[in-house]
Amino acid sequence: MATPMRSSPLALTVLALLHYQPLHPYGIQRLIKQWGKDQVVNVGQRAGLYRTIERLLGAGLIAVRETGRDQQYPERTVYEVTDEGRATARSWLLEMLGTPKQEFPEFPAALSQLLLLDAPEMLAALERRRALLATALRAMDEAAAAEAGRGLPRITMLEGEYLRAVTAAEADWLDGVVDDLRAGRLTWSTEQLHAFAEAQE
Repeated sequence: MATPMRSSPLALTVLALLHYQPLHPYGIQRLIKQWGKDQVVNVGQRAGLYRTIERLLGAGLIAVRETGRDQQYPERTVYEVTDEGRATARSWLLEMLGTPKQEFPEFPAALSQLLLLDAPEMLAALERRRALLATALRAMDEAAAAEAGRGLPRITMLEGEYLRAVTAAEADWLDGVVDDLRAGRLTWSTEQLHAFAEAQE
């Protein structure tokens, strides 16, 4: 009996790639990187990909197509998507597109604990992040220009557009916070915070 499986970005991506052709895990990882999907799914550790494949197999969403070996590579298992996997991928995709999900990224969690730092430390960290975001935005623009030059339809680049818009919005917001810190408009005192905390008790 197949084990039910919860959706994940990587699982959806594996199922989507197997819609095009049967693949072995290395081929899946290579395509994810070649097609730029590593910007939206984490395949930095191959072990995570293998665990996802095992879960998809256990849930009956993919099946073993063949196991082969040649002189250059060790034994490789090739997987294909099942009919249930096709239906599940479609269901997951519609849910992910249509329903916002509460996620817990690192940056807002760090912002919620800023009072552990003094103002100069905070400013230095936020300026460093802002500089890295500027670099990321330039790289995104270069990648988008290269993709557009290949004549690909816009539908294939929407995730890049979204990531750029989100990154640009964060950079703009950081500009305001950094400016307020530098100008002394963002201020606080330990006494004020303690008084507020005591008033809530």
